[in-house]
Amino acid sequence: MKNRLWIFLAGLLLLLGLLLSAFTLIAFEGARSQIVGSIAEVPETPVALVLGASVQADKRPSGVLQDRIRTAVDLLKAGRVKKLLLSGDNREAHYNEVAAMRRAALTLGAAPDALVLDFAGRRTYDSCLRAREIFGVRSVVVVTQRFHLSRAIYLCTKLGIDTIGVAADGPNYEAPLRLVLREIGAWILAFIDIHVDEPQTVLGPPLPIDMPSSEPF
Repeated sequence: MKNRLWIFLAGLLLLLGLLLSAFTLIAFEGARSQIVGSIAEVPETPVALVLGASVQADKRPSGVLQDRIRTAVDLLKAGRVKKLLLSGDNREAHYNEVAAMRRAALTLGAAPDALVLDFAGRRTYDSCLRAREIFGVRSVVVVTQRFHLSRAIYLCTKLGIDTIGVAADGPNYEAPLRLVLREIGAWILAFIDIHVDEPQTVLGPPLPIDMPSSEPF
């Protein structure tokens, strides 16, 4: 009897895994169709959402984050977007992704008034939801590396934003295997966030996208 129960549970887990795998494949392919091949192909869009990544101990952006900022500033200089929404993690006093992103963008030639700061983009889901709920974004270009881009597009689209993506696969792109493996778990979490259990997200009063803030909220 116990053996049958274990076989049943194993079969159930296998079926669940297959269903999640099928979902991931379908969602991935759908989101991938919304990736634009180059900056020149990006249609004029009000805002680019630049997703945060790790910051080094000396408060400089990691290589991956630097590539995201460089790509976003290139979009700005090319006139494809008017504003950059820099969204990252600042939940600890000594760690501030958004401040590092802002410094890097200014160094690369972005105008200060083109930068909108979101200090509560702790996860990709949070960044997309806050873009809609706090900043009133309805159409966006998401900027991140290709390994992450399909999931980011999927989340923003499911949260009601008309989304395309441009890959920031510059010279600092990290070895993809570790990141791809990490994405498997992240896709499962994205499925849960959208279809099962809406996560707690830090929100607040609306802040129009043309009124950038330099203070956490």
